[in-house]
Amino acid sequence: MTGQERREQLIGIGRRLFAERGVEGTSVEEIAATAGVSKPVVYEHFGGKEGLYAVVVDREISGLLEAITRALSGRGSPRTLLERATVALLDYIERSTDGFRILVRDSPVTTTTGSFASLLSDVVTQVEYLLVDAFAARGFPPQTAAMYAQMLVGMVATTGQWWLETREPPKEEVAAHLVNLAWNGLTGLERRPRLAARGPAGATEGA
Repeated sequence: MTGQERREQLIGIGRRLFAERGVEGTSVEEIAATAGVSKPVVYEHFGGKEGLYAVVVDREISGLLEAITRALSGRGSPRTLLERATVALLDYIERSTDGFRILVRDSPVTTTTGSFASLLSDVVTQVEYLLVDAFAARGFPPQTAAMYAQMLVGMVATTGQWWLETREPPKEEVAAHLVNLAWNGLTGLERRPRLAARGPAGATEGA
C-alpha cells in the first residue's frame, strides 16, 4: 500500500469510528488496530487523532457546502432555489450519513462556534443575498433579510438532524413540507405540499 493509499485508508476508518463514537470516544490505538498498522503510522500521517479528525471534518464541510452552493447558484425563482438547497442537504444526509453525524455530533446548530455552525453561517450569507432582492421586490425592508436567512437555514438544518435518525417520511416529502412552511407560513399551508419541480401543490387551507 502506497503512502497515499494508507492515508486514505486511515481517513476512511477514522470517519467511520468518529461517526460511531465521536472524537473523544475514539483512540489512536483503535484507529491503528483497525487499519492493521502501528500507532506511529497514524502519527506520521496526521500528527495524532485530532489531526485526522480535522481532515475528516474539512472534507465533509467542503462536500456539503459545495452541494448547497451549487443549488443556490443556479437559475430559478427564490422558491425553486430554496427547494434545491433543502433537497441538497437531505441528499447529503442520505448519501453521507457518517459525515453528517460527525459534523453535528459536537456542533449543534444552537451554538455559535464549531464546524457545523461555521458551515451554516456560510450558507446563511448566501441565502441572505437571495432574500434581499426578493424582499425588495415585494416591498419588505431588505435589512430584515439577514434575520429571515437565519430562520430558514436553522429550520432546515434542525429538521435535517431529526431526519438523520428517523428517515421517515421520504426525503422528497420532508423537503416539500419544509418549503411549504418556509414559503407559505402557518396560515397558508398547503394540504398536500409537493416540490414545484415535481408537480402542482395541493389546495391551500382556508383560501
